[in-house]
Amino acid sequence: MTVARSQLVDLGVTRYYHCISRCVRRAFLCGEGFEHRKQWIEDRLELLAGCFAVSVCGFAVMDNHLHVLVRLDGDAAKAWSAEEVVRRWITVYPPKSATGEEIEVVQAWIDHQAQDEKRVELLRQRLASLGWFMKALKEPLARMANKEDECKGTFWESRYKSIAILDEEALLATCAYIDLNPVAAGVAAAPETSRHTSVRQRVQHAKAEGKLDDLKAAGSGSVAGSRAVGNVEQDFWLCPVEDRRRLGAKREGMLEGFSLGSYLLLVDYTSRLCRQGKARVSGEVTAILDRLGTSADIWGRRIQQLFGKARLLGSYFTTDRQRLRELARERGVHHLDNLAASTA
Repeated sequence: MTVARSQLVDLGVTRYYHCISRCVRRAFLCGEGFEHRKQWIEDRLELLAGCFAVSVCGFAVMDNHLHVLVRLDGDAAKAWSAEEVVRRWITVYPPKSATGEEIEVVQAWIDHQAQDEKRVELLRQRLASLGWFMKALKEPLARMANKEDECKGTFWESRYKSIAILDEEALLATCAYIDLNPVAAGVAAAPETSRHTSVRQRVQHAKAEGKLDDLKAAGSGSVAGSRAVGNVEQDFWLCPVEDRRRLGAKREGMLEGFSLGSYLLLVDYTSRLCRQGKARVSGEVTAILDRLGTSADIWGRRIQQLFGKARLLGSYFTTDRQRLRELARERGVHHLDNLAASTA
C-alpha cells in the first residue's frame, strides 16, 4: 500500500533512507554532453553533507537518475547553537536582496538573525529534514540546467522516491546496489572506475591518504591492516562505513566492526556477480556474509532481484519479514510493501 511520506520517514523506525530521483521523461539530461552536471550534483552533495544534519552514506549519479543513501542525524541538529544554525542555512541558501542579488553577510547580520528564536528553530528543523535536503539538492541543478539549455520547465520527474532501510544486511545490499549501478548498466568495468559514485570517492580518498593497501589487508581480516587504516574515513565528507566511536573516533559510522576494507571486498565480489553471473566465494567473503547472518546464495539472489525488473517496488527494505509485520500492526494496516529483494 502507499505510505504517506510523513509516516515513512520515521526516526523511531530507522534513520536510513534510500532516495531515488529521475530526470523528467527519464531523458538523459545528465548523459553524453552533460557529464559536467553529474559533477554539479556530486559537489552539491558534499556541500549539503557539511550543512545538514544528514549524512550521505552512498550515491550514484547516472545519466537519467540519481541514487542517494542518507542517514538522518536529528540529534546533531539539536546541539547546534543559534549562530551555527544560521551559518549553516546561509551556506546552503545565501541571503539575497529584493532585487535578487546576494547580500554581503557580516557578523552583525548573523547575530541579528540568531536572535529570532522562532526562525532559528524553523531552520533547525529544515536542516534535519530529508525533504529539505532533497529539495536543496535538486532545485539548484534544475535551475542551472535550464539556464544552460536556455529553457524553462521541469528537470526532475515528480517527487523523489524514498525507501526505509530497516536492518544491516538491507543497508549493505542497498550500498552495494547504489555503488554498482554503473557496473550493472555496463558503463563501468569495475567499482573503482565508476565515476560519480560513493565507492570511487572512498577508494580515491584512501589512495590519496596512502592507505589503499592497508584497506585491502583489513578487508582480508588483517589486524595490522585494520590498525594501520585507523580513522582514515573520519576526515572525509561521506559517512564512514565503520563505526569506530568505541575506539575513540568522533564521527558515527554505519556499522560497528565492519571495516571499509570489508565493504570494498564485498562490493568487488558483488560486481563480479553483476558482470559474470557468478563469482568465486573466498574465505574472506564467506566471513563477511557470516557476519551479516546470510550466505553467498542468498546474497546473490538478493542482488539479482535488486537489479531485476521488479526492483525497488515497495517503501521498505528489510531481510526480516517479522519486523515488517510488527511495523504494519503498529500502523494499523494489513501489510507494508517490502522490496522484492527481501524475499530471498
